Amino acid sequence: MAAREIYKDKAGKRLPSVTTIISRFKDSGGLLYWANNAGLDGLTLDQARTPAATAGTMAHDLVEAHINGQELPELIGEQDVIAKARAAFDVYRRWQDMTKLEIRHTEVSLVSETYRFGGRLDAIGEIGGQLALVDWKTSNSVYADYLYQLAAYGLLWEEAYPEHTLVGGYHLCRFAKEHGDFSHHHFPSLAEETETFLAMRALYDRVKLAEKRVK
Repeated sequence: MAAREIYKDKAGKRLPSVTTIISRFKDSGGLLYWANNAGLDGLTLDQARTPAATAGTMAHDLVEAHINGQELPELIGEQDVIAKARAAFDVYRRWQDMTKLEIRHTEVSLVSETYRFGGRLDAIGEIGGQLALVDWKTSNSVYADYLYQLAAYGLLWEEAYPEHTLVGGYHLCRFAKEHGDFSHHHFPSLAEETETFLAMRALYDRVKLAEKRVK
């Protein structure tokens, strides 16, 4: 498992990440359900946290290598899973060709001095000559948390590069875990989700203060 990135402000003070802030306010019901199922399957939590290779994760790995100009990785696993991953990647490539998506930057690590948080953007690209934020997910559905995350990334980008606004909006590319089904979602604006994330950011600090008070 990759080490978690640490974000700091200019003074060297550690800042929370986008995912840390959003995760603080997630519904715990799904996590409890997941932990219970892991136990029923005879897995420890450490074992359950180790992601198994799925068609979706394999397709995601292929896309990541592709957009970074790297050699495509060798896929290891069951042949039917590999076949689904390759099919999903082919669909993604056709979508990229159709939209003429051009990736400008990948794995962009940024910090907001204004709102005091950090995050790593998957990619910044252009579609139809318009700059846009592009993000890839491997999941069985699209969740509201994804929109808060994209909105937060938008804040980071536009604070760092105000002269390069995201006029093309936000593009979410998702690969379903089991079958690798590819779907694309475009959000021209995430103004309301930005407000929600900023409310989470403010509440995150207030919760931290309360937690310190009762230690």
